[in-house]
Amino acid sequence: MGTVVLYASVSVDGFIADENDDPGPLFDWLTGGDVPLDDSGVLKVSQASHDYVRAYWDRIGVTVAGRHVFDMTDGWDGIPPSGVDHVVVVTHRPAPDGWNPEAPFSFVDGIEAAVAEAQELAGDRIVEVAAGEVGGQALAAGLIDEVRMDVVPVVLGSGKRYFGSLDAQHLLEDAEIVQGDRVLHLRYRVRRPS
Repeated sequence: MGTVVLYASVSVDGFIADENDDPGPLFDWLTGGDVPLDDSGVLKVSQASHDYVRAYWDRIGVTVAGRHVFDMTDGWDGIPPSGVDHVVVVTHRPAPDGWNPEAPFSFVDGIEAAVAEAQELAGDRIVEVAAGEVGGQALAAGLIDEVRMDVVPVVLGSGKRYFGSLDAQHLLEDAEIVQGDRVLHLRYRVRRPS
């Protein structure tokens, strides 16, 4: 099985968006550099960020996200983001009316079932879990192997928390750190109980 990674860009004070789901300047680092991150021509980052992020993105097989994110993005028009093969949506509701059943999306009730399906689909590739409520649920359930944060030098003050409403302590190993332009990439392995 591949590694299960909790991931997002985050403010210094731990938010992935404001109360209205606006990430504000959290993604500015993705367009402020001079090295293309993908073929779109839009995403351009520093060389350090490119080397770190591209190597990670190339290993992602499946993304797990909540229904709220799915709805906000209009299901990415049926095309998984960033070249990912499949998206597993954690939801109590079925696919939207008129949804293309051939689109590489699964709608699964419960975080444990969603991560299990994602691991099956991903094989030895990474399963990425979106930060927020779903990510916090996955960490609380002991399903996360690694936490990755792209920490942006901004204080949002309030909003949607990186770990959602998680209210228990979880220990992480020491961080691996990569300094990009206007972003600090942090990678932590989750410490398992002995």
